[in-house]
Amino acid sequence: MIRVPLPSQLVEHAREYAAGTRTPAEPRNAATVVLLRRASAGLSVYLLRRQTSMAFAGGMCVFPGGGVDPRDFDATVAWHGPSPAAWAERLGTDEATARALVCAAVRETFEESGVLLAGTSPDSVVADTTGEDWEAERVALEGRELAFSEFLTRRGLVLRTDLLGAWSGWLTPVFEPRRYRTWFFVAELPEGQRTRDVSTESSSVHWMTVAGALDAVDEGQLGMLPPTYLTCLEVSKFADPQAVLAAADGRRVDIFTPEVDGEGDAATLTMPDRLRPLVEERLGR
Repeated sequence: MIRVPLPSQLVEHAREYAAGTRTPAEPRNAATVVLLRRASAGLSVYLLRRQTSMAFAGGMCVFPGGGVDPRDFDATVAWHGPSPAAWAERLGTDEATARALVCAAVRETFEESGVLLAGTSPDSVVADTTGEDWEAERVALEGRELAFSEFLTRRGLVLRTDLLGAWSGWLTPVFEPRRYRTWFFVAELPEGQRTRDVSTESSSVHWMTVAGALDAVDEGQLGMLPPTYLTCLEVSKFADPQAVLAAADGRRVDIFTPEVDGEGDAATLTMPDRLRPLVEERLGR
């Protein structure tokens, strides 16, 4: 059987659902960004290790991201790149939701890493967001005291949606107590910007080569939910961020809902068929 590392709590949740003691929760729309950079040791990815106290994915390594805020639907945001209609086609959703998902992806990346995919013009990107004024606004965004659209307007910034690529979509299994319909995006760390350990939801942050992150999970040193692991496995086949973004160009997202296959130590989650050869190659079973 092809196996992907499966956290034991997921198996327990699945058993409870099968026994009728869990009812499906309503999923919340969310966006996450696979933030990449070129490194001498190979393609690197930015990961946050979530606080163990977090109700969802506690202790797991994740990409920056989170739920869509109602204010992410604001249509007044200055926008550069594919239109909301074009994003809707790529993401497999309606135009308003597509707009909100793209805004949420950029907003959450800024909130959780300090990286901002926006500029003062369609061909520019903010060079430095480490100042005290930037940090104050980041904290206000994180605390929902400031709308993302208001933040961009104050700064005279244009949302650089052309710096994002659509990658995949995952819906949390029916047995999970907290469920998210999550669209995965890819992006390259803008030149001059630096990530910062700023997220209140993480205990640590790491730039790791994608290959190193996969090895750490396989060796039990890191925990990842299967969608994160499989995404790392998929992007590990590319040499640099530009190649990943090129692969994302024209990609269409189909939301996949994993199910548990097998019992006990042999339990694993199902996966999209396109990923099976990659897992088979890596794990050999």
